[in-house]
Amino acid sequence: MPETTTAAGTAAPSVPALPHLADQAERLVALGVHTIAGLGADELRSAAAGLAATAPAGALLVVDPRLAPPSALAPLLRLPARGGEREGFVVVDMDDVDRFAPIEGVHPPESALYVVTDLDRGDDMANWSPDEALPEITARGRTPLLLAEGLHWALQVPAVVERNRCFMTIGSRLRKPDGRLDTRTPALWISNGTGRDGRERRGAPKVGWCWAGNRHTWLGFASGAARQR
Repeated sequence: MPETTTAAGTAAPSVPALPHLADQAERLVALGVHTIAGLGADELRSAAAGLAATAPAGALLVVDPRLAPPSALAPLLRLPARGGEREGFVVVDMDDVDRFAPIEGVHPPESALYVVTDLDRGDDMANWSPDEALPEITARGRTPLLLAEGLHWALQVPAVVERNRCFMTIGSRLRKPDGRLDTRTPALWISNGTGRDGRERRGAPKVGWCWAGNRHTWLGFASGAARQR
């Protein structure tokens, strides 16, 4: 696979480019995301066309997570595996996945659809902890992806979830009743089919979590340059 230069200047395998926004809209319609969100197919297409008029090339089309939550998007993920495709899933101990919300400083547009520009999987930060990665992402003038945004990326470009090169979406965190952040941070990676995942899910794309202070060699930190409506 060709190599590209990451934001930190290190070489890493490239991720396939995102399709044009009109094609992304068709993909979401084909998957039924518009129905999940309570939108008409033409309504979604029209909104995407409007965004395409000003969005830079390579932007990601996103449906507001309040309309299309992660629990509904994860099962739409697919990855090729031995014996056929594997369907995405959320780990069993993350039944509160839809309660993970944008962290302070991350402000999705108040719009049914919006775009995220200049996506980066954050491979150069693999083996960093979320606590270490967030200030670095901010220092680079970027914004960490929300879980739903990461899922939209994987729906459009399944190859972005690549064994040993997966990613966290630390723009989403769960806040406890006392105001503190839950120490779990959401991520997208590939199941090994062990433990409670089940052998039948080996090779499946999964939504899981890691502790905010822990490091993982196979997880980068996905980010974007900006969000716009």
